[in-house]
Amino acid sequence: MLKTLYLILLAFLTSSIAYAQPTPLLDESIVRALTEELSGETAKRNLEFLARQHRMRGSEGFHAAADFIAGQLRSYGLQDVSLEQFPADGKRFYGTQKARRPWDAEFAELWELQRDGDQWTPYRRLASWDAMPVSLAQDSESSDVTAELIDIGRGTSEADYVGKDITGKLVLTSSQPGVVADLAVGRYGAVGIVSYAQNQRSAWWGENENLVRWGHLTTFSETKTFGFMVSLKQARALQQRLAQGESIRLHAVVRAGQHDGYYEVLTATIPGSDPDLKNEEIVFSCHLDHQRPGSNDNASGSVTILEVARTLQKLINEKKIPQPARTIRFIWPPEIEGTVVFLNAHPEITRRMKAAIHMDMVGGGQETKAVFHVTRGPMSLPSFIYDVAEAFGGFVNEQSDAMASTGQSAYRLHAPEGGKEALQAEFVDFTLGSDHQVYSEGSFRIPAIYMNDWPDRYIHTNFDTPAMIDPTKLKRSGFIGAAAGYFLATLSSQQARPLWTHLQAQVMRRTARMFERRNVLDSEEADNLARIHFWYERNQVASVSSYIKISDGLNREIDDFFMHLEALAGTKSDPSAPSAHGTLVFNRNPDVKGPMSVFGYNYFTDHYGGERASMIRLFRHQGLRGAGGAYAYETLNLVDGLRTTQAIRDIVAAEYGPVPGEMIVEYLRALEEIGIVTEKP
Repeated sequence: MLKTLYLILLAFLTSSIAYAQPTPLLDESIVRALTEELSGETAKRNLEFLARQHRMRGSEGFHAAADFIAGQLRSYGLQDVSLEQFPADGKRFYGTQKARRPWDAEFAELWELQRDGDQWTPYRRLASWDAMPVSLAQDSESSDVTAELIDIGRGTSEADYVGKDITGKLVLTSSQPGVVADLAVGRYGAVGIVSYAQNQRSAWWGENENLVRWGHLTTFSETKTFGFMVSLKQARALQQRLAQGESIRLHAVVRAGQHDGYYEVLTATIPGSDPDLKNEEIVFSCHLDHQRPGSNDNASGSVTILEVARTLQKLINEKKIPQPARTIRFIWPPEIEGTVVFLNAHPEITRRMKAAIHMDMVGGGQETKAVFHVTRGPMSLPSFIYDVAEAFGGFVNEQSDAMASTGQSAYRLHAPEGGKEALQAEFVDFTLGSDHQVYSEGSFRIPAIYMNDWPDRYIHTNFDTPAMIDPTKLKRSGFIGAAAGYFLATLSSQQARPLWTHLQAQVMRRTARMFERRNVLDSEEADNLARIHFWYERNQVASVSSYIKISDGLNREIDDFFMHLEALAGTKSDPSAPSAHGTLVFNRNPDVKGPMSVFGYNYFTDHYGGERASMIRLFRHQGLRGAGGAYAYETLNLVDGLRTTQAIRDIVAAEYGPVPGEMIVEYLRALEEIGIVTEKP
């Protein structure tokens, strides 16, 4: 108990010291230049153009958005502006991503008909692609049908169809079109789908009945059909009429479909100035694709890294900040799949990447109910860069709180057209869900900072509009990213001491939290947590040496610090200590790069079989701080030809909560069967 209290007190004191300085890590003049130049309004003006495009992978809307950004980059003076194309034919693979064919829509309308004598005539339009592209489910195929509407409820099991003749009918479902298509259309003969699926559940789920949510069909399904998306209000009115025995007749016209084409990935650079270090790259990442309007998700991230590019290039041109030693690269891909494609297609660039700063949803205003997160990488990839991001995030929290509380702050971190409330950014452990998980994956091992809003009550709906975007939020997220990226791009040995001071405070805070977590574990798991914790902390500090040389004296000081801290905790940082079981070691296949679950495609399920994959126990395991997908992701990340399965289990158990070792082995054996790993003799 005394140890815990001592650590918590020391963590509080060191955190106060860390942020007592006027600015963290960067010179005051650079911080001020960034805060004065970054413009939330400029970012939002660019966002307004993107929000008018339906930006599906390989589509005309995506190309228009990418072409617009490329033009802006050239006008800002960025170098190496390139819109690169990669064939997408539904057959070839880029690592674990099966290339999804592009999808475009030309026209789609859904009308209710009424009887006029012997004729049925349209009298009420329920959905229109031109008015609201989100009302047509992605990957819908062309059709022209008139049919009766039948309510199938969820429509995901055979029981939902008992006593219903849906042959030649349109079905109304609460599920995503892709989930019911094989049963409703493929087996029972429906001609199309009308869905009111309520995805992305949060505390506000279901409150706004007028939201039309983004729908999806399955890209690689053999069942080709179409789906229209309607609001909960529309669906309830239709259900009530059907329940009263009324016959509802609809006419659906769709001209849309997949076609051979290309993934497009836009890149640009600010070249490094150092003859040697310019071959190292700091990457700014986002994803450009989304349904229209898709303002926070993810026009906000796309325009914020564009604003970072403009700001840094302008300040360099004006000699207000030095040109960075390392190259800074900016990338606009389709979400996850475009990143997997690019990293696989350009191993020479991938090898140069030292860190990624990924922005996905960074502009949500108060109406969205968004909470802003600065997220660390996984435990499998210890890196000091996460603490760098937290330093600048903490600085923005302090400055924005001062503005909100007193009307004054030392640095201008609000926009004239935006809000003045405190940012209150949360600094959190790794979560899945965007391109950062590709960079961090064991194939590439590029540490990534993930900045994102969650929840957002309008995500994936027709209400995710520019009106919901706060220019102040864009500016603040842009500052955190720009400051962190510029610091990493200019980091030199002269900054080792102040960087260590900051890292030391961060280690102490996390150690205090580790002691709290130990309290809910049995003694064996508690000891494992402490041992893995210090292994991780030592390695994240040691990662600084991949950027700069650390003096022998500072290295001894760092080692003494950890020795004393470990002694206080009564443990040592050795994640590969002998254990009673789990001696298997696996190598990873270097020829298949990327996560097992990518975008619109699951490599593991496709190769292992859907029914067999559903039986893998690790996928269903619920831990204290994570669930099956996170365990599986980290398990594969940790395969390196050196760690035993027990060592892998110990790390994922420390990260997400206890897990039986046999579940780890079962999953690795399944990966072995499909050629992803091989047992090491």
